[in-house]
Amino acid sequence: MPTPQQAANPERRVDLDWVRILAFALLIFYHVGMVYVSWGFHIKSEHRLTWLEPVMLVLNPWRLSLLFLVSGVASRYMLGKFRLAAFARARTARLLIPLLFGMLVIVPPQSYLQIVESLGYPAGFADYYLHHYLAFSAQFCPNPCIVQPTWNHLWFVVYLWVYTMALVGVLAVWPAAAGWIGERLAAVLAWPWLLALPCLLFAAWRLFLAPIFPSTHALFGDWYNHADYATTFLIGFLLAREADVWREIERQRWRALMLAAVCFAAFILIYAGLFPRSPMLRWIAGSAYGCYQWLAIATVLGFARRYLTADGPVRRYMTDAIFPFYIVHQTAIIVIAYALRGSGLSAGREATIVIAGTALTCLATYEIVRRIGWLRPLFGLRLEPRSAAAIAQQQPA
Repeated sequence: MPTPQQAANPERRVDLDWVRILAFALLIFYHVGMVYVSWGFHIKSEHRLTWLEPVMLVLNPWRLSLLFLVSGVASRYMLGKFRLAAFARARTARLLIPLLFGMLVIVPPQSYLQIVESLGYPAGFADYYLHHYLAFSAQFCPNPCIVQPTWNHLWFVVYLWVYTMALVGVLAVWPAAAGWIGERLAAVLAWPWLLALPCLLFAAWRLFLAPIFPSTHALFGDWYNHADYATTFLIGFLLAREADVWREIERQRWRALMLAAVCFAAFILIYAGLFPRSPMLRWIAGSAYGCYQWLAIATVLGFARRYLTADGPVRRYMTDAIFPFYIVHQTAIIVIAYALRGSGLSAGREATIVIAGTALTCLATYEIVRRIGWLRPLFGLRLEPRSAAAIAQQQPA
């Protein structure tokens, strides 16, 4: 039975609000995990938790692609409320103002502590900021070689803005493109192709682009990531209003889950090195990885549409709060984790403090920012606070 808010606004997707909230929450835990695994990150704990790597690999192939898909859906719904030029202005303000603020204020402590840890940088933060961070060139090469100022985790905002503006350009030339292509794409993805065709596409990106264009998040030359994220963004945008597709995703949720488990198992067995390396195995691993991406996304969307339909004050609060949380979370993780170096704490206690401290930092930041009008746009919030009813009507960003 629909909630009162759903009855008032049947287009609002509460399930995708929850998907966005939970995906960003997983991102925070993932970045905490990056402090403890063997993969490269800005700083590292003295502890190594190798058992975390398979757990994080469950999330790694699809967590960000899912966010781009949800953003594509949100963009389609926003276009129903704005003219194209107004939509472009609104998205530019919502994304680029926090990006510039984040690059100048939020991100610099991350780079500073990375340089301190890597090279034992002797001067303080002010010296680093004035003489290196604002140099607009590569610094401290060869290791680490950082082009500064940098956007670090805010690359997601850059990519989302670029895809949005590219979409605006297409729609300016062909206004009916979204509906025309969306209807035909929905027809193509009718059973049994809903799970199969996107699998083939993501597997192709993994097999043919990933080996040539490793992930950089530097915008230029990052062609594997662009193929991956732009594809999911467009899928969300084009299928946002195709109700039959969403019903089919919900109907096939268990099938998607089982196939995702099979693909992940195949990938992780090869990744773990249980078999001798060979070109054939690399093809199988790449195909399994690409298929797992889409099947995991379909699983999340299907179960969310089925079960994450309850609305209430938590959903409304987190819908507004999650973008400011995203902006500050990685800096909080890095500063807190660095401060705990040499403390003698066990890995469990240290990680608990990092997680709790990051959560409190995010919460305190949002509670301060949402009350001060001039700070709100710097963290991706609208200039004026909205009523609960207005928040309830919002589509995920």
